[in-house]
Amino acid sequence: MHVISARTLCGALSMALASAMAHAAPIPIEDLARMPALQSVSMSPDGKHLVALIPSPGNPEETALASWDTDAMGGAPKVVTPSGDRMKFIAVGALKSDQILAVGRQEWTGQLGGCGEGSVSGATKTFVVKTYLTDQSQKTFNEAFADNTRKLGVSEQTQRCLELGGSASLVNMLPLDPDRVIIRQLSEITLTANYYLYNLKTKETELLFRGGTRAQPALFDPRSGKVLAKSQIEPVSGDYDQQIQILDPSSGQFVLQKPLLTRLSNRHTVELAGVDDATGKYYVLTDLFSDKVQAHLYDAKAQKFDPEPVLANPNFSIASLVFSTQPSTFNQVVGFTIDGPSQQTVYVDPTLKSIQDTLKQAAPGRQIEISRYNDDFSRILFRATGPDAPPSHFLLLDRKKVVSLGSERPWISKGTVGEQRWVNYKARDGRVIPAILDLPAGWKEGDAAAPAIVHPHGGPWARDYVQWDASGWVALLTSRGYAVLRPQYRGSSGLGRDLWIAGDREWGQRMSDDNDDGAAWLVSQGFAAKDRIAIFGYSYGGFAAAAATVRPSSPYQCAIAGAPVTDLGRLGTTWSDNRLQRILQGQTVKGMDPMRNTASANIPVMLFVGDRDVRTPSFHAQGFYDAVKDKVPAQYHLIADQQHSMPWYPRQQRETLGLIEGFLKKDCGPGGL
Repeated sequence: MHVISARTLCGALSMALASAMAHAAPIPIEDLARMPALQSVSMSPDGKHLVALIPSPGNPEETALASWDTDAMGGAPKVVTPSGDRMKFIAVGALKSDQILAVGRQEWTGQLGGCGEGSVSGATKTFVVKTYLTDQSQKTFNEAFADNTRKLGVSEQTQRCLELGGSASLVNMLPLDPDRVIIRQLSEITLTANYYLYNLKTKETELLFRGGTRAQPALFDPRSGKVLAKSQIEPVSGDYDQQIQILDPSSGQFVLQKPLLTRLSNRHTVELAGVDDATGKYYVLTDLFSDKVQAHLYDAKAQKFDPEPVLANPNFSIASLVFSTQPSTFNQVVGFTIDGPSQQTVYVDPTLKSIQDTLKQAAPGRQIEISRYNDDFSRILFRATGPDAPPSHFLLLDRKKVVSLGSERPWISKGTVGEQRWVNYKARDGRVIPAILDLPAGWKEGDAAAPAIVHPHGGPWARDYVQWDASGWVALLTSRGYAVLRPQYRGSSGLGRDLWIAGDREWGQRMSDDNDDGAAWLVSQGFAAKDRIAIFGYSYGGFAAAAATVRPSSPYQCAIAGAPVTDLGRLGTTWSDNRLQRILQGQTVKGMDPMRNTASANIPVMLFVGDRDVRTPSFHAQGFYDAVKDKVPAQYHLIADQQHSMPWYPRQQRETLGLIEGFLKKDCGPGGL
């Protein structure tokens, strides 16, 4: 950590971001797999403390929780607590009342009995995730918000469900309350969620909302924590209605808002974002009036939207509104976030806008993200991000001094991965498909066509952003001379409702056509050589790679399927931890089933999956491998102790990155790719 005392913010930040020019050598796998030097950086609301995860001093393969006092920056952390022998820190956050929230996980193997994701019978290899509270001394760690979750009479199986599911979580910080927060806590009897006010000092709780299988809070009063609205689903003719009910302060009753009523299968976004103090109207983020999500004002008494949106963008959705946490301007909208190629926060508050604009001038080509600030703006935590280098974190002191907290991966220089472009191409049926084109490091106009990877994202109800790829996959490939295309194929979410629902029941069909048409576009634009293209995906992207292995007329020389779904008949509706997503997405999973078409396998394929992956269990990859191994060159790798989602251990990153590099180079058809 280095303190910079510069004359201007521009000079200070420019010095902090100075980096080496791109070098031709590929980024070593070890550099992509190492534990980040800094991650999960957070500042307390009063600006007095910083917390983060760093590599453990005794074992750089593991994490440690570190904290600093912001009035004494410039040296080593004030306190460092390494992960324990069993429970490993994976996230951390600074709270008020000098409290720290730490999330840890550990390997666990046992019988789930149908609780959560995993096998209904027999033993399942998975992880237990727990949340802990500690103070700035980090001397004691107690399971967070757990006082109401340990009672006599709870069965052993129910207790296991609570532990595996995570018994409690933080929901709202209540910025004006010095001690209390809102927490969500699982009921040990019904396994539904209740919501409480929780006092960080006294540990006392006060029930705010008793949840059920169908209802949950939709909006809390940011001052008192009172539930202002609730969301409820009701079965209707084989479908569900999504209701929003808003509290009528005069009667104390929740009133159904008919203009906010939607049919669940239609998948409209209707999200209460906050209340306008001046008018009492509600801010609603919705796509009821447009393909993209807009911000509207809604009058709950009149049950009527204002005629025009408050905020709208013609090309992208409004992802969120930013409300002030300062007492003098509390709950006023100070900014909003556009869900564009990268998420961009636009500030309308003059002070925040001025600070962000000044920092942007000092860091051309980098996106400035303000993470947290205290009431008088004397402490501002921010980070500089971009697609060509890992994020760097900074603290702005008294509006004139920049403290460089460091890069997440300082050993990777800016410019070693190549340019990212947001592009569009047409699919064979005329639909416009957005995509991210990652060019090889050092590529310039007029260069010869490169080997290329079509890299569909997971989900599929997800999307990619123009930013540093934390998985290391894109950096691995572009630094080795590959072009990478990441199609936002139909079925991707966050880029408009039309694109999203167009993927329904099109698994392995039009969704895969979009990937193949992306490969053709790469060739037509001169970015890729026709006979040097592969497909690599993870999770749903792994399904797409498995599907490409058996689809006719494949444009790919080979396929890599990470943690794939390959057997749609065995996928069912239990593969998400979100109940609404299980209801909705489970109904859309139809199309071409790779396991029913393995006789048509026609390109080499490598499959890998973690042995603690309960989202897409190993039987998918194993079964597909067994079915195609005598028809095409095939590999199957089971990664020890790896779960489905990040964070992964460095040893797992080294292994999987090495497998990807080796397969493309040596086994991707004759001569490799």
